Amino acid sequence: MRLPAPSDAFAHQPVLADSVLAGFAALEPLLAQRGGGVLIDCTLGGGGHSALLLEAHPSLRLIGLDQDATARTAAAERLAPFGDRVQIVATNFAAYGPAEPAVAVLADLGVSSPQLDVAERGFSFRQDGPLDMRMNPQAGATAAELLEQLEEGELADLIYAYGEERLSRRIARRIKQHLQEQGPFRGTAELAYAIAGCYPPKARHGRIHPATRSFQALRIAVNDELGVLDRLLASAPDWLVSGGLFGVISFHSLEDRRVKTAFVSDERLQRVTRKPETATEAEQHSNPRSRSAKWRLARRR
Repeated sequence: MRLPAPSDAFAHQPVLADSVLAGFAALEPLLAQRGGGVLIDCTLGGGGHSALLLEAHPSLRLIGLDQDATARTAAAERLAPFGDRVQIVATNFAAYGPAEPAVAVLADLGVSSPQLDVAERGFSFRQDGPLDMRMNPQAGATAAELLEQLEEGELADLIYAYGEERLSRRIARRIKQHLQEQGPFRGTAELAYAIAGCYPPKARHGRIHPATRSFQALRIAVNDELGVLDRLLASAPDWLVSGGLFGVISFHSLEDRRVKTAFVSDERLQRVTRKPETATEAEQHSNPRSRSAKWRLARRR
């Protein structure tokens, strides 16, 4: 089957595609035994991983979850060739409960390229945009509102805990001082400039931008990313039939530690990958955002 290219509005290159396909190849005996089965893609995005898996497993059906309307539109376009094998649901995966048991659950925890690259979403400082950062632009407080609401100490703790930023207290002090003296930040670029000013001059031009960790922390907090991940790790094993597979792609240590702990300690699960799989040098070169990606896979006992 020749799959359509993703919409220009949500062009998403799935990371670790070979690892996902290789891991889920073990579904075939289970699918044959059951006469088919359901894959729940908890983070559908542009539908890249799901398209590959539907093509590889003709008896597989998909329930794709995403709270981003732009992503759902792009995924519907990309997955149209699979017809009624595909059901797309507008929801955050933490709020979902399946109507039938699944043979596989997949979660790609990364922020999709279109979300990062569209300035209006406010995720990135590389293009100036409003301080929003919400995965669901229709719900919840924005990053700008969060900066206003938090006390300096609370903001410092958040940046340290979610960004693992050693200069968190200096950064929080600078942000709150700016808000008090100059009012709200005009956008992501102004906030990034203020954060970079907290670093010594020689440290402002390294491989990682000085604002990267602080922006990560704000995005995690705005979307309660670790809270919803914890709820997924607690719920997803119960969505699976015996022998079903649960795969997660994480992008930073806060996520990966949670996934590893769950896969090791949850009595419902048996690890398939003893260590996380990472992108090859070739993939890292062609898709730089794959550099921090880690793939872990577990089986429902």
